[in-house]
Formats: sequence, C-alpha cells, structure tokens
Amino acid sequence: MNNYSWINQPKIFKESSNKLMIQTQKGTDMWQRTHYGFQRINAPMYLRDVNKKRFVYKIKTKFNSNSLYDQCGVIVDLDQNNWAKFSSEFENDQFQRLGGVVTKSGYSDWSTQNISATINTIYYQITREQNDFIVAYSFDNIDYYQMRIFNLAYGNFLDTIGIGLYACSPQGNGFKANFEVLSMQPKS
Repeated sequence: MNNYSWINQPKIFKESSNKLMIQTQKGTDMWQRTHYGFQRINAPMYLRDVNKKRFVYKIKTKFNSNSLYDQCGVIVDLDQNNWAKFSSEFENDQFQRLGGVVTKSGYSDWSTQNISATINTIYYQITREQNDFIVAYSFDNIDYYQMRIFNLAYGNFLDTIGIGLYACSPQGNGFKANFEVLSMQPKS
C-alpha cells in the first residue's frame, strides 16, 4: 500500500500490496468528549495524504469482532480535533451497529443503525467534493446506500486530508480486522 503511513502503529499487522490486517489492542478508540466525557485518539490508523478536491475512495472490510465496541472501517483525518470515522461496531450476538462519528472542534457525534451480527464484510465508499464528503456502504459491492454527508471545514478551504483505514477495541482484548483498498479514482 504505497503512500500510506501509520498514526498509532499497532504491535501486530500484516500488509501486502492493497491489503492490510490489523490485530487490535484493548483500550484503543477514537472519541472526543461528547456524552461520555473522555478523549481517546489512540486507534491504529493507516492513512494516505490526498490533495485532490474530487475523488471516490472504496475499501472492503472483513472482521471477526467479538467484544463491545470492537470496530473497523474507514477514516477521514484533518487533525486530532477534526476527523470522521465510519464502521461497524460490535454490540452483541444479535446485532451490531453500522455508524459514523464526525468530530469537529474536539467534539464527537455518533449516528448508528442496527445491522445483523452475522455480517462480517462491509464495503465503504467516500466521495470527496471539495470540502464535502459523502459516505456510502454496501454488503455486496454492487448496491451502495448513503450513510452520511458531512463537512469538516465549516466553509474554510480544505487542502490536504488524510484518508484510510482504522480498527480498535475500546473494551475487548482484540480481533483481526482485514482491509482491502479497492480504488481511489478521480471524480468528475
């Protein structure tokens, strides 16, 4: 995976061409202040810098999460106080939460929808249009459904952003999160 670099590099990972496996560690998370009060920005993130103003980024996640809030997905990163993550989060044996966190000025929000606990593969697509981002998900890489539209810059000009993969285990002892970068294409 050319042009990617670590923030919070995990102890165990394996990389080959367009694929990555992260073994998560207990106590890792991405969250800022809202509702729970704590700040944690120690999840492993594998990011590439992108200064294109219009693109479509697609990844595939495959996971065997098993503890509360185990998660893996896609992340857009400006800095510690401004970022967005989209992932599945383990809840219990009946359902997990498919959701997104958008953090602005050091405060996170969290929007979710319940999906079956039997799902272990999810595709994500992020489309950047200047300062706006459109996030969609799919279970089959054919039919994509919009999750969220957001803006991280409050109308300020955004140049380079970090985009990539992340996984964490806020409470559990860890799991294997597998990723495949499917494409990074210009958008007309």
